Amino acid sequence: MADSAVRRRRQALFLLFFLPGIAMSSWVTRTPDVRDQLHLSTGQMGLVLFGLSVGSMIGILCSGRFVSRFGTRPVIALGTLLIIAGTVVIGVGSAVASAPLVTAGLCLFGAGMGGGEVAVNVDGADVERITGTAVLPTLHGCFSLGTVIGGSAGMAATAVAFPVPWHLAVVALVATGILVHALRAVPTGIGISAAPPSTHGAVAGSEAGSGSAGPGKRSKPQVWKDRKLLLIGTIVLAMALAEGAANDWLPLLMVDGHGLDAAMGSLVFVGFAAAMTLGRFSGGFFLGRFGRAAVVRASAVSGAVGLLLVIFSDNTAVAATAVLFWGLGASLGFPVALSAAGDSGPDQTARVSLVAIIGYVAFLVGPPALGFLGDHYGLRSAMVAVLVFVASAILIAPAADTRDRTATAADVAQHTQPSANAAEQRQGDRS
Repeated sequence: MADSAVRRRRQALFLLFFLPGIAMSSWVTRTPDVRDQLHLSTGQMGLVLFGLSVGSMIGILCSGRFVSRFGTRPVIALGTLLIIAGTVVIGVGSAVASAPLVTAGLCLFGAGMGGGEVAVNVDGADVERITGTAVLPTLHGCFSLGTVIGGSAGMAATAVAFPVPWHLAVVALVATGILVHALRAVPTGIGISAAPPSTHGAVAGSEAGSGSAGPGKRSKPQVWKDRKLLLIGTIVLAMALAEGAANDWLPLLMVDGHGLDAAMGSLVFVGFAAAMTLGRFSGGFFLGRFGRAAVVRASAVSGAVGLLLVIFSDNTAVAATAVLFWGLGASLGFPVALSAAGDSGPDQTARVSLVAIIGYVAFLVGPPALGFLGDHYGLRSAMVAVLVFVASAILIAPAADTRDRTATAADVAQHTQPSANAAEQRQGDRS
């Protein structure tokens, strides 16, 4: 593939991750307004947010099979169209004050996020194979950059009381334009497996080495029994819960828990998104210098400190500043753990899918659980549950050092920068 075509493809993938970031933050910044329009309690709002979690789980469970059968391009297109449709339905639901309609819109939105994100990650892994450079952390950084821009626009819309339905309609229109422009650079056929989908064979061209794992009936039990992989899944669970809790509840947490108005609550969320963006774009440097385990441990410490101050500090300025530590801590957990899972042994697809599903359990269970706790004890106290999970990631961070001695150089190059490979291999040898 020509260098120019690869460059256009990489830029298209950046846009396709940037797009859901804008859409997600546009919704999140308007959650206080939507909650008030629907006249919901905190617990009832948690049930509405459950629609997003269910949709995300459906999307991620179906995406691997769809990518294996049809390739990444149609799955990316379908996922993005579902995000756009979900955004429109959420807007309509808020206009007619219908909680079931908003829930349905969030379910569509989540299905598009879960399915489309997996397909973009598979395509990004193929670009990493071709170029030999890290792409996945930057992809996730583009999502966070989208949340900053979308969150800033949402904050401005909230400040001037711009109607939620019209705001989300504009977002859907912009997203449609980005999709039409970017999809043309994504090639067809990427991710289609020669084996039947039931075998859970490699979905990306970069996964040729997984064939030695044997048929899916053999590989799946081996994956589930891998203790280190399950520890990586626990890291993903903790860090996904930290990220998801902020995406679902942060504006409401600052409004209800710290007395800010809706516009300032949105501003705090923008700060969280900016910290996430900074962490993800700078992650490659720190991974190359210190390795995965140290980065995951530092991330968990930062997230725990941020959550601790948000929960227990009564000083609003301190709590708002602590959100930056929360965002930095949550930024690298998901992409780094996905890379670690892919490098932890044979059958890369099954391993990445497993930890991704574990991560989405956090998105599935988190919103209603935190809403239930928030109804009974307040949102600040409810976040103690998130703090416990993040603190546990500090202890199990060494599991992220998964440089398998049998991994090929191509497998290693897929997930880390070349400069990081030798340092992390030495760490693995010492362990």
